[in-house]
Amino acid sequence: MELKAFIRDVPDFPEAGILFRDITPLLQDAGAFRYTIDRLAERFENEQIDAIVGIESRGFLFGTPLAYRLGKPFVPVRKPGKLPAATHTAEYTLEYGTDAMQIHIDGISSGQRVLVVDDLLATGGTLDATVRLVEMSGGVIGAIGVIIELTQLNGRRRLEGHDVFSLVQY
Repeated sequence: MELKAFIRDVPDFPEAGILFRDITPLLQDAGAFRYTIDRLAERFENEQIDAIVGIESRGFLFGTPLAYRLGKPFVPVRKPGKLPAATHTAEYTLEYGTDAMQIHIDGISSGQRVLVVDDLLATGGTLDATVRLVEMSGGVIGAIGVIIELTQLNGRRRLEGHDVFSLVQY
């Protein structure tokens, strides 16, 4: 199946000059969504993974069914103020300023091997912050899986040393 057929290009969103890759059509097609989860599961089913971390919010859409399919716990990484218990926080740089992500302190146990899942690898800022959160928690990055990789933005470079898998590249 050609997943690019289920990813819509939206010009000038969220601002002028940006070409947004919209996964909504993929989510709306049961066959394409199943195919996506199946490919991720096939790629990671033989890896030593103890938990799956999904990044707010679209990483949840792929991380939770993958966790179910692989029989692994799911741990959310969210924007500040969204998690109710004590958290670790990692900041990352945006084009104009900074942002941050958080994980529950007890979300990952020391030594756990983690698969990080998100919908998109662009500049790598959010994924890099998530890697740092897992490491702050004592976990080890086993792999990183994304649906879409925007190769021209070189986000993979920020994740050097980690196994990064993407289903679709632009």
